[in-house]
Amino acid sequence: FAIGFVPGLIKSLLFELYLILSGKLDSWFYDSPASHLGLDQVKDLSGFLKSSKARNDAIAEHVAILKASPESPPSKLLCSSLRRAVSTMAGGFKDRLSRRPQEKILIIPSLQEISRNPDTLSITPAHTPIQASWIDKTSNLCDFQSTFFHQVDMSLHAGNKPLNTNGLKRMREFCDFVFSPSVKEDHVIVGGHSIWFRAFFNAFLPYKEEHVGKKKKIVNCGIVALTLIKYTRPSGQPTYMIDPKSVEVVYGGFH
Repeated sequence: FAIGFVPGLIKSLLFELYLILSGKLDSWFYDSPASHLGLDQVKDLSGFLKSSKARNDAIAEHVAILKASPESPPSKLLCSSLRRAVSTMAGGFKDRLSRRPQEKILIIPSLQEISRNPDTLSITPAHTPIQASWIDKTSNLCDFQSTFFHQVDMSLHAGNKPLNTNGLKRMREFCDFVFSPSVKEDHVIVGGHSIWFRAFFNAFLPYKEEHVGKKKKIVNCGIVALTLIKYTRPSGQPTYMIDPKSVEVVYGGFH
């Protein structure tokens, strides 16, 4: 453990120092980018969406929505502000974005990962384009910087998550947003993070419902479909719930 860990840590710290001294808006630790392994997983996701090999009609319907096939209902791409999530969306949906050059991935602040660890903190200033990491720039999967500049909408990005918020507040803010007039589509495709999604299942699946999503995390680049229901109480307060029968693994799964 010590032999492999210490040299790797020293290398990481030296590279972080280089990034700081060079003035690059990049980091190994803060807002951690997608790794080479992560981008390989993104490539596999892109291949799955391109292959159209669905195991049943229900999955085929989900895939058609993901691909924005002509016969499918309209959908909207939403994503966390953290770079690895945006890289996943840009690379995984590269064919969809290429066919639809006017479409943009909308960055939603409430999707930022739950935790105060450095890798969950956004380094992108408010309302400015995300900068491709040094790993993204070496990838031939797609032109990440061009996608970030031309097909990512940063209008709602207000910088890193504030200190006076928490995961539950932001999950409720997300639910409020998807049912707001800002989202006209019935389907949203959400690029986010495994801990956030696990917390979302715990918060909005029925309390007594035993479900793997409450205990385990979605795998990297995994896709899980669900139906989110809104009920407005007589007081006017909205209540949200996931229909447990609607939860279906489209790609990947839980681990």
